[in-house]
Amino acid sequence: MRLYRFLLAALLVFFAFQPPLVLADGFGPFPVRNFQPIHQLVLSMPGDRAAVLKQGVLDFRLELAQTASVFNDQGSGATATMKFETMRSGMFLRYGMAERWELSLEVPVLYRSRGFMEGAIKAVEGATSGVAPDRTELEQVSYVFNLSRGGRTIASGREGVVGLGDSTVTSKYQLLLETAWMPAVSVRTALKLPTGNAGQYYGSGNPDMGFGLAVEKGFADRWMLYVNLNGVVPTGRIAGLALNPTISSLIAVEYLWSENFSLTAHFNYYSSPFRGVGTRALDQAVTESVAGFSYRLTQHLLWQGYAVENLDFITGSAADVTVSTLLTYRYDP
Repeated sequence: MRLYRFLLAALLVFFAFQPPLVLADGFGPFPVRNFQPIHQLVLSMPGDRAAVLKQGVLDFRLELAQTASVFNDQGSGATATMKFETMRSGMFLRYGMAERWELSLEVPVLYRSRGFMEGAIKAVEGATSGVAPDRTELEQVSYVFNLSRGGRTIASGREGVVGLGDSTVTSKYQLLLETAWMPAVSVRTALKLPTGNAGQYYGSGNPDMGFGLAVEKGFADRWMLYVNLNGVVPTGRIAGLALNPTISSLIAVEYLWSENFSLTAHFNYYSSPFRGVGTRALDQAVTESVAGFSYRLTQHLLWQGYAVENLDFITGSAADVTVSTLLTYRYDP
C-alpha cells in the first residue's frame, strides 16, 4: 500500500511541477531503422519529422547504435544461424536548401563482433519473459554468422571486420505547414548508394530507391504525434536471393517535459524484402517498440538516446535489442 501511495505522489509531483514551455518544439521521432543484420542491407528510411530545416541551416549528427542479433532458425530448405552484435556508427549531414526543401547525406561504418550486451540481455529476459530459446540454444557459441540454403552456405561474415556501409541521400519537401487544425506534411525520397562492403555483408552492392510521407501534429500543449509511411524498391540480389519491394511505418508520441527535454515512444513495422526463402529470420516482417529521450545540452547541441525492443506480434525475424546514442550539432548562421 505504501508503494502505491509513493507512486501516486511521484506522479502528482511530476505533472504539478513542470517548467513552462517557452520555446518548446518537438525534437521529432528517433532516426530508427530496421537493424536486422540482413534486412538492413536493403534501404531502410529512418524515422523523421515532417518539418524541414530553415534555408541555410546545417545539421551535423553522429550516431552510435549497438544491435544484438541471435537466430537459430532451421527452416524448410534454409538455415539461419547467427549470434553477434553489430556496432553502427553513422555520420549524418542535413542542409536546408530552400524555404521548404532539405537534402541530407548519411554515411555509416559497421563493426561486427561477439559484443558485450549478452549478460545484461539474459538478466533482463530472465527476470521478465524468460531467456529467448535461440539464445539458450546458442549459449556455448560466442560468435556465428551463417546462412545456408539447400545445404550450401550462401552468406557468412568474419568477426572483427570494420567496413563501410551503404550511404543514403535523402530529399524532403514540406507540402503543408502545421496550423491549429492541420498537421505538417512532407514527402521524402531516398537513394541508397552501394558504398558498403558487400563481401562482408555490410552492403548489398546495388542501389535502392525509397519514397515516403511524414506527418506531425502538436496537441494539448506538451504532446507531439509523428507518423511515417515509406516504400522501398530494391535492386539486384543479396546472397543470390531475389529482393522484393518493402513497406515500413512508424507512429511516435513525444511528451515535452520542457523546451530542452522530452520523452518519446515509437511503434515500428518493417516488411521483409525476401519471399519464400524458407527461414523466418529472412521471410518474416519486423515489429518493434522504441523508447528514449531528447535533451538539448546547449542552444545548438542536442543529445538523444533510445532503445529498440522486438515485439511478439511477428516472431523470429527482428534483431534482439538495439541501444543507441546520438549527438546533433545545428549550425544556424
